[in-house]
Amino acid sequence: MGSVAVIDYGMGNLHSVAKALERAAPDAQIRVTSDPKVVVEADRVVFPGQGAMPDCMRELDARGLRPVLLQAAKNKPFLGLCIGLQMLFDHSDEGDVAGLGILPGKVVRFAASDMVDDAGQKLKVPHMGWNQVWRSRPHALWDGIDDGARFYFVHSYYAVVQNRENISGWTKYPNEFTCAVAQGNLFAVQFHPEKSQTAGLKLLANFVNWQP
Repeated sequence: MGSVAVIDYGMGNLHSVAKALERAAPDAQIRVTSDPKVVVEADRVVFPGQGAMPDCMRELDARGLRPVLLQAAKNKPFLGLCIGLQMLFDHSDEGDVAGLGILPGKVVRFAASDMVDDAGQKLKVPHMGWNQVWRSRPHALWDGIDDGARFYFVHSYYAVVQNRENISGWTKYPNEFTCAVAQGNLFAVQFHPEKSQTAGLKLLANFVNWQP
C-alpha cells in the first residue's frame, strides 16, 4: 500500500482529501506536501485542487512541482481530482492558459445557451451538487461501485477529450460530458470523491490498492 503524496500547491481544501484517504486506506501513509522530493519518493500521487486554472498553473510552477508531477504521471499510480483533472489537458478556456499537456484535449466552460434541463428549467453554472456517473469502460477504480452511482460536483468548466480511449466515465448537465479519464497508470475525475460519501471512499480505496 505504501505512501501517498497529496500535492499541495496552495489551491484547494487538501485537509478533506487527506482525511478521506485516511478513512479509505487506514494502513497507507498519507502526506500532504509541496516538497518535490517527497513526491518523487512517494509510491502514489494524488493531484487535487480548486480555483481558477491560471492561478493553479502559476502556483504549481512557483513551487517547482511541474517536473515531478509530469514524471509521476508517467511512472506511478496517479489520481487527479477536480481541477487536477482539467490541468492534465493541453489548454483551458479559463484564462486562456496552457495545461500540462499530459492528455490531448481542452477545457471549456458550460455554454449558457445549453443550460436548460429536459423540463425546460434553467440550470445554474457552476454545476454544483450530486450527479450520477456512468462508466464508459471497465477500470479497477470503478470496482465495487454501482454504474450510475452519485458523486459530488462543483465546477464551471469541463474537459473535451480528444482521444476517446481516455474516457472512463461520463455524466449529464444537461448534456453528456466526460467526468473521468484514464491512461495507463493515470486516472482522474472531475467530481470530488472526498465529498462523495460511500462511493467516493470506495474509489479512493480502489486507488490506494490499484496496481496498474
